[in-house]
Amino acid sequence: MSAVPLPPLPPAADDAYRPGGRSMADLADAEHRQLLDLVDQVTDESLAVQRRRDVLQVLTAVVSRHLSAEEQYLLPAARAALPAAADRVDREVTADVALLTALKALRGPDDPTLADVAARIRRHVQAVAELITPLREVATDAELIRLGNRWAIAEEAAPTRPHPGTPATPPWNRIVEPAVGVVDKLRDAVTGRRTQLSDLTRRSGR
Repeated sequence: MSAVPLPPLPPAADDAYRPGGRSMADLADAEHRQLLDLVDQVTDESLAVQRRRDVLQVLTAVVSRHLSAEEQYLLPAARAALPAAADRVDREVTADVALLTALKALRGPDDPTLADVAARIRRHVQAVAELITPLREVATDAELIRLGNRWAIAEEAAPTRPHPGTPATPPWNRIVEPAVGVVDKLRDAVTGRRTQLSDLTRRSGR
Protein backbone atom coordinates (compact mmCIF):
# COMPACT_ATOMS: atom_id res chain seq x y z
CA MET A 1 0.00 0.00 0.00
CA SER A 2 1.52 3.30 -1.03
CA ALA A 3 1.75 6.20 1.36
CA VAL A 4 -0.62 9.10 0.86
CA PRO A 5 0.09 12.80 1.33
CA LEU A 6 -1.13 13.86 4.76
CA PRO A 7 -0.92 16.90 7.04
CA PRO A 8 2.47 17.47 8.73
CA LEU A 9 3.37 14.54 10.99
CA PRO A 10 6.34 13.51 13.13
CA PRO A 11 8.97 11.65 11.08
CA ALA A 12 8.75 7.86 10.95
CA ALA A 13 11.67 5.52 10.28
CA ASP A 14 9.71 3.54 7.70
CA ASP A 15 6.18 2.55 6.78
CA ALA A 16 6.55 -0.85 8.47
CA TYR A 17 6.82 0.84 11.86
CA ARG A 18 3.54 0.79 13.79
CA PRO A 19 3.42 3.57 16.40
CA GLY A 20 1.45 3.29 19.60
CA GLY A 21 -1.99 4.81 19.88
CA ARG A 22 -5.39 4.56 18.22
CA SER A 23 -6.22 5.03 14.57
CA MET A 24 -7.83 8.34 13.70
CA ALA A 25 -10.52 6.41 11.83
CA ASP A 26 -11.28 4.32 14.92
CA LEU A 27 -11.38 7.43 17.12
CA ALA A 28 -13.79 9.17 14.75
CA ASP A 29 -16.06 6.12 14.57
CA ALA A 30 -16.13 5.79 18.37
CA GLU A 31 -16.91 9.46 18.86
CA HIS A 32 -19.66 9.29 16.24
CA ARG A 33 -21.32 6.51 18.25
CA GLN A 34 -21.06 8.68 21.37
CA LEU A 35 -22.63 11.61 19.52
CA LEU A 36 -25.56 9.50 18.33
CA ASP A 37 -26.13 8.19 21.87
CA LEU A 38 -26.12 11.73 23.29
CA VAL A 39 -28.52 12.90 20.58
CA ASP A 40 -30.87 10.05 21.41
CA GLN A 41 -30.79 11.05 25.08
CA VAL A 42 -31.24 14.79 24.62
CA THR A 43 -34.24 14.26 22.31
CA ASP A 44 -35.85 11.65 24.58
CA GLU A 45 -38.76 13.53 26.14
CA SER A 46 -39.34 10.71 28.62
CA LEU A 47 -36.17 11.75 30.44
CA ALA A 48 -36.26 14.41 33.15
CA VAL A 49 -35.67 17.94 31.91
CA GLN A 50 -32.62 18.36 34.16
CA ARG A 51 -31.09 15.17 32.76
CA ARG A 52 -31.65 16.41 29.19
CA ARG A 53 -30.17 19.78 30.14
CA ASP A 54 -27.04 18.05 31.50
CA VAL A 55 -26.80 15.90 28.37
CA LEU A 56 -27.08 18.98 26.16
CA GLN A 57 -24.14 20.61 27.96
CA VAL A 58 -22.00 17.55 27.35
CA LEU A 59 -23.22 17.13 23.77
CA THR A 60 -22.29 20.74 23.01
CA ALA A 61 -18.77 20.24 24.37
CA VAL A 62 -18.29 16.89 22.64
CA VAL A 63 -19.43 18.25 19.26
CA SER A 64 -17.20 21.32 19.63
CA ARG A 65 -14.10 19.25 20.43
CA HIS A 66 -14.91 16.63 17.81
CA LEU A 67 -15.38 19.06 14.94
CA SER A 68 -12.22 20.94 15.92
CA ALA A 69 -10.07 17.81 15.73
CA GLU A 70 -11.82 16.58 12.62
CA GLU A 71 -11.22 19.82 10.75
CA GLN A 72 -7.57 19.89 11.81
CA TYR A 73 -6.73 16.33 10.76
CA LEU A 74 -9.42 14.08 9.30
CA LEU A 75 -10.79 16.41 6.64
CA PRO A 76 -7.35 17.59 5.44
CA ALA A 77 -6.22 13.94 5.29
CA ALA A 78 -9.30 12.99 3.27
CA ARG A 79 -8.72 15.91 0.91
CA ALA A 80 -5.08 14.91 0.37
CA ALA A 81 -5.63 11.16 0.09
CA LEU A 82 -8.92 11.22 -1.84
CA PRO A 83 -8.69 13.93 -4.52
CA ALA A 84 -12.08 12.96 -5.94
CA ALA A 85 -13.67 13.73 -2.57
CA ALA A 86 -12.49 17.36 -2.41
CA ASP A 87 -15.96 18.76 -3.06
CA ARG A 88 -17.44 16.52 -0.35
CA VAL A 89 -14.80 17.76 2.09
CA ASP A 90 -15.66 21.37 1.24
CA ARG A 91 -19.34 20.65 1.81
CA GLU A 92 -18.54 19.06 5.16
CA VAL A 93 -16.57 22.11 6.32
CA THR A 94 -19.55 24.30 5.41
CA ALA A 95 -21.95 21.91 7.16
CA ASP A 96 -19.77 21.95 10.29
CA VAL A 97 -20.01 25.74 10.49
CA ALA A 98 -23.80 25.52 10.10
CA LEU A 99 -23.98 22.87 12.84
CA LEU A 100 -21.91 24.98 15.25
CA THR A 101 -24.06 28.02 14.47
CA ALA A 102 -27.27 26.08 15.18
CA LEU A 103 -25.78 24.57 18.33
CA LYS A 104 -24.66 27.96 19.62
CA ALA A 105 -28.19 29.36 19.18
CA LEU A 106 -29.80 26.46 21.08
CA ARG A 107 -31.32 27.64 24.36
CA GLY A 108 -32.12 24.33 26.02
CA PRO A 109 -33.56 20.84 25.55
CA ASP A 110 -37.05 22.28 24.96
CA ASP A 111 -35.87 24.63 22.22
CA PRO A 112 -37.89 23.86 19.06
CA THR A 113 -34.68 23.96 16.98
CA LEU A 114 -33.26 20.96 18.86
CA ALA A 115 -34.70 18.61 16.24
CA ASP A 116 -32.76 20.48 13.53
CA VAL A 117 -29.52 20.26 15.54
CA ALA A 118 -30.09 16.52 16.09
CA ALA A 119 -30.68 16.00 12.37
CA ARG A 120 -27.51 17.92 11.52
CA ILE A 121 -25.45 15.76 13.88
CA ARG A 122 -26.89 12.54 12.42
CA ARG A 123 -26.18 13.80 8.90
CA HIS A 124 -22.64 14.70 9.93
CA VAL A 125 -22.00 11.19 11.23
CA GLN A 126 -23.22 9.63 7.98
CA ALA A 127 -21.31 12.04 5.72
CA VAL A 128 -17.98 11.64 7.52
CA ALA A 129 -18.39 7.85 7.70
CA GLU A 130 -18.54 7.91 3.91
CA LEU A 131 -15.12 9.62 3.89
CA ILE A 132 -13.57 7.36 6.52
CA THR A 133 -14.29 4.12 4.64
CA PRO A 134 -12.21 4.98 1.53
CA LEU A 135 -9.58 6.70 3.69
CA ARG A 136 -8.97 3.39 5.50
CA GLU A 137 -8.35 1.78 2.12
CA VAL A 138 -5.62 4.16 0.95
CA ALA A 139 -3.85 5.17 4.18
CA THR A 140 -1.50 2.89 6.07
CA ASP A 141 -2.17 1.80 9.65
CA ALA A 142 0.88 3.81 10.76
CA GLU A 143 -0.41 6.97 9.07
CA LEU A 144 -3.84 6.62 10.66
CA ILE A 145 -2.35 5.98 14.11
CA ARG A 146 -0.02 8.94 13.85
CA LEU A 147 -2.99 11.08 12.84
CA GLY A 148 -4.97 9.59 15.71
CA ASN A 149 -2.29 10.73 18.15
CA ARG A 150 -2.48 14.25 16.73
CA TRP A 151 -6.30 14.09 16.90
CA ALA A 152 -6.17 13.22 20.62
CA ILE A 153 -3.82 16.12 21.33
CA ALA A 154 -6.01 18.50 19.31
CA GLU A 155 -9.11 17.49 21.27
CA GLU A 156 -7.38 18.12 24.58
CA ALA A 157 -6.77 21.72 23.52
CA ALA A 158 -10.01 22.23 21.57
CA PRO A 159 -12.84 24.62 22.43
CA THR A 160 -15.72 23.22 24.48
CA ARG A 161 -18.26 25.70 23.11
CA PRO A 162 -19.36 26.41 19.54
CA HIS A 163 -17.32 29.11 17.80
CA PRO A 164 -18.59 29.11 14.21
CA GLY A 165 -16.71 32.31 13.44
CA THR A 166 -13.23 30.83 13.97
CA PRO A 167 -11.20 29.50 11.02
CA ALA A 168 -12.32 26.03 9.94
CA THR A 169 -9.30 25.00 7.86
CA PRO A 170 -5.55 24.67 8.50
CA PRO A 171 -3.27 26.29 9.32
CA TRP A 172 -5.24 29.00 11.14
CA ASN A 173 -7.59 26.68 13.03
CA ARG A 174 -4.57 24.92 14.56
CA ILE A 175 -3.40 28.27 15.89
CA VAL A 176 -6.67 29.93 16.90
CA GLU A 177 -8.67 27.05 18.38
CA PRO A 178 -6.24 26.10 21.20
CA ALA A 179 -6.29 29.73 22.37
CA VAL A 180 -10.09 29.78 22.27
CA GLY A 181 -10.09 26.44 24.09
CA VAL A 182 -8.16 27.91 27.03
CA VAL A 183 -10.81 30.60 27.49
CA ASP A 184 -13.62 28.04 27.25
CA LYS A 185 -12.03 25.81 29.88
CA LEU A 186 -11.65 28.74 32.27
CA ARG A 187 -15.34 29.57 31.85
CA ASP A 188 -16.24 25.89 32.37
CA ALA A 189 -14.23 25.75 35.59
CA VAL A 190 -15.87 28.89 36.96
CA THR A 191 -19.42 27.83 36.12
CA GLY A 192 -19.08 24.10 36.84
CA ARG A 193 -20.31 23.29 33.35
CA ARG A 194 -20.46 19.64 32.32
CA THR A 195 -18.17 18.91 29.37
CA GLN A 196 -17.25 15.21 29.62
CA LEU A 197 -19.22 11.98 29.29
CA SER A 198 -17.94 11.01 32.74
CA ASP A 199 -19.72 14.07 34.19
CA LEU A 200 -23.06 12.51 33.30
CA THR A 201 -22.21 9.21 34.99
CA ARG A 202 -20.62 10.74 38.08
CA ARG A 203 -23.24 13.39 38.74
CA SER A 204 -26.38 11.50 37.75
CA GLY A 205 -25.47 8.10 39.15
CA ARG A 206 -26.06 6.40 35.81
